[in-house]
Amino acid sequence: MGITKADLFSEVQNEMAAVAKAFSHPARVAIIEHLIKANACINSDLVQELGLAQATISQHLRELKEIGIIQGTIEGSRMNYCINPGRWKQVQAQFNTLFDQFKGSCC
Repeated sequence: MGITKADLFSEVQNEMAAVAKAFSHPARVAIIEHLIKANACINSDLVQELGLAQATISQHLRELKEIGIIQGTIEGSRMNYCINPGRWKQVQAQFNTLFDQFKGSCC
């Protein structure tokens, strides 16, 4: 199987694929849902909330932070995480634009 050639696709297509990949794991979806439900920056123990190992949660948080969906700030020895509102709106608009392009039925 060949390597995907990102240069064959637009910047928007590559960005949307990266976001979709970040959303492709149920643990990351659960983290996002938890942050949305909290509606604030949280520093609670996600291990207790999700039942996953700290190392696993840290890996998922890193993936979400890399694409900018979440942001984090250091408070003492803990990190506070929340949804990055500007990036969230950007991702929402990109996917809404894609979904809104479908106007009819198929087959």
